[in-house]
Amino acid sequence: MTRFLCTPGGRIAGSLRVPGDKSISHRSIILASLAIGRSHIRGFLQGEDSLNTIRAFRAMGVEIARDGDRVEVDGVGMRGLQAPADDLDMGNSGTAMRLLLGLLAGQQFDSCLVGDVSLSGRPMGRVIDPLQAMGAVIDSSTGGRAPLRIHGGKPLHAIDYDMPVASAQVKSCLLLAGLYADGETRVREPAPTRDHTERMLRGFGCRVETDGAEIRLAGGQSLAACDVDVPADISSAAFFLVAASIAPGSDLQLRHVGINPTRTGVIEILRLMGADIELLDPREIGGEPIADIRVRSARLHGIDIPPELVPLAIDEFPVLFVAAANASGQTRLTGAEELRVKESDRIQVMADGLATLGVDARPQADGIVIEGGSYGGGRVDSHGDHRIAMAFSVASLRADGAIEIDDCANVNTSFPGFVGLAREAGIGIEADDA
Repeated sequence: MTRFLCTPGGRIAGSLRVPGDKSISHRSIILASLAIGRSHIRGFLQGEDSLNTIRAFRAMGVEIARDGDRVEVDGVGMRGLQAPADDLDMGNSGTAMRLLLGLLAGQQFDSCLVGDVSLSGRPMGRVIDPLQAMGAVIDSSTGGRAPLRIHGGKPLHAIDYDMPVASAQVKSCLLLAGLYADGETRVREPAPTRDHTERMLRGFGCRVETDGAEIRLAGGQSLAACDVDVPADISSAAFFLVAASIAPGSDLQLRHVGINPTRTGVIEILRLMGADIELLDPREIGGEPIADIRVRSARLHGIDIPPELVPLAIDEFPVLFVAAANASGQTRLTGAEELRVKESDRIQVMADGLATLGVDARPQADGIVIEGGSYGGGRVDSHGDHRIAMAFSVASLRADGAIEIDDCANVNTSFPGFVGLAREAGIGIEADDA
């Protein structure tokens, strides 16, 4: 059991680079493994979630060499994966489980996806249902939960699918299955979601067409090896964007951050709240837009978060709730029921933790209402959710007392080295491994 101990106060300053983007790291291993030839990946996230994806493809016969954040993958082609000897353990990663489910549905061998207690409690019906409509045969536990047993050798046919909920994981799952399907798979999303899969598929030589909200992909295509430069993860940078915004006298620069327009909702929301955020030296590397980001302390004010920005910031809301607690007035979020089926029920867990500190936070079925103001210290439970743990670490910058955060070990799944980098930036944090 790991606990974070955070002393109140502090100022955020300096220049730092957060670890590589988790979404792109997952996808780089998946597509490089299916490509023909050797792909080189740099900036790879060395967190447990991403490393589990490497282990899964090694178990399916792919040769992968890693030296820190540099990875070489000798792809085996679309039909070169081998049956794993054991279950494929995705640990805490819903992204890896959902994307691999689509890929494994098109293989000739049987396989089984498992995860930790948290992941095993997350519903997978939103990907199982459309995959079964494509012809996949998948057995799951009650409520469409892991373990997920995929019966190989089942021919897949293309699907024309309107997603009921905006989800990049569902979209990516179906596109990967579509690579193995007869015909053209069409997916329409109700709101824009991160498009890393489409961009990276094109980088590996696959033809993917986008027409407004519709994404089209023809089955039977092959992939060619390519090099991938993984930018710093904006979801990880978000903790420092909020930290520097709320801590008086702060001035921080974040280097080489991915600013894909389907991921910048956190920047847009913070700017609407009055944050002082500047994008420096915008550029494009490997099809992904990147910039350095300068953020300085500012007086934040509460807002009604625009519904169109919700899918573009879905992973960043825990720390955005901390920003709201430090803003003048009321912040209201709606249309975010997706937050209730993440690594934890992020609406309820954040509301409980904020209430412990003395913040007026009222959870709603699809969101939350937060009244900004001063708050104290206390002991909160992250429920094993890495983003909850890091969010309350940021909250300590403006707390009137120390904050203790329980169950923080899973921070290493997405942000290895968080404690050291947070201390370097100016947050008074220590990790206590009981």
